[in-house]
Amino acid sequence: MRIPLFLLMALVSLLANGQTAGTLTFSFTQTAHTSYTGTKNVMAVWIQSSSGAFVKTRARNAGIVTSDHLPTWATNSGGPSGNCMAASCNVAGAITGATLTNFAARNFTWDGTDANGNLVADGNYKITIQSTWNHGAASTVTTSYDFYKSSVADIQTPASDANFTNISLQWNPNPGASIQDDALISFTLTPNPTVSGKITITGILPLDEISVYDLKGRMVVPSKQMQGNVYELDLTNQIKGTYIVKVSRGAFSKEERVVLN
Repeated sequence: MRIPLFLLMALVSLLANGQTAGTLTFSFTQTAHTSYTGTKNVMAVWIQSSSGAFVKTRARNAGIVTSDHLPTWATNSGGPSGNCMAASCNVAGAITGATLTNFAARNFTWDGTDANGNLVADGNYKITIQSTWNHGAASTVTTSYDFYKSSVADIQTPASDANFTNISLQWNPNPGASIQDDALISFTLTPNPTVSGKITITGILPLDEISVYDLKGRMVVPSKQMQGNVYELDLTNQIKGTYIVKVSRGAFSKEERVVLN
């Protein structure tokens, strides 16, 4: 089912205006490459918007000899592709250092701000790694991991690949930090009132769980898992009256009344 235009517009407004403080924790282990007997390598880790726009660098490890080894990060951060050590490359707030001497476990954090220290809007972002070894154009990889910044935690364990293992990504909002908690779980019930007993629940964002209660607080529809942001609720076996539909997303929940005529 297609999401109604007004809900899409509401989602756009939400993403444009919601600003939740929190912390992204990101960790992984680099994989040593069998085709490379050395241990030195260079790396950059940075935050991008869902469209790939630069947001903030978290780390850059390289040197004068290896300054041309991180072209993707260099250009995305505002510098020339052939010199990741250029002053125009944006490393505000980042950890910087020399060329790495081993393939090991790495840990990074992000506080939800851009390079100017401003809290960015809630929405889809990605954390990107560029890793280069063996001084070769073929010995480099750039990998991104998507996450959703909001008042709801986003906890992931992405699958390992040939370059990175033990990957962990966790966005955790600060307690009480959101100014858009209610909007994140906004949903509509249509039609309402209903004669047929068939109701479509549509959330602005994907929702997790739904349950229905009568006015005495008794559960009449057991808790059900939702897939996506649209759910078809069936109240045809219930008597006429008013019911409470409870929908949850993460740690948040919201209730709306529906009338069965």
